[in-house]
Amino acid sequence: MPYHYLDDIATADVAFEAHGDTLEEVMVASADATMNVMVDDLGSIADRVRRPIDVQAAEPDMLLYALLEELVYRKDAERLLLRVPSVRIEERNDGLTLSAEAYGETLDPARHRLLVDVKAVTLHRFLVERTESGWRATVILDI
Repeated sequence: MPYHYLDDIATADVAFEAHGDTLEEVMVASADATMNVMVDDLGSIADRVRRPIDVQAAEPDMLLYALLEELVYRKDAERLLLRVPSVRIEERNDGLTLSAEAYGETLDPARHRLLVDVKAVTLHRFLVERTESGWRATVILDI
């Protein structure tokens, strides 16, 4: 699994660390980790609707923040549980652009075993960094 939860960072929130060989892989792993905080079985999220995701930021950390906030927003505004199978990141003069097509479906408590509700992505100890073996992200979610 390209992510694992951290029990010793936040007692009232949920923290995770995601890994990937590329920045794109750490973005996808972080999106799955965020959704897996809310839904016990990611496989229970069917491919019934598609939503484009396009976010921009100056740095990789804020690009990840924007992606995860978009997933939380769609859950709150549209009641959608969305998976992000892949992303495309482009470097431009003004920063980075991430594009993806998320798939998912309307939240259905009868089909989705819900765990906790993610309210927001926090910036506390938020980190995206290149490592010797690829990329790593540390994220704390407000639940």
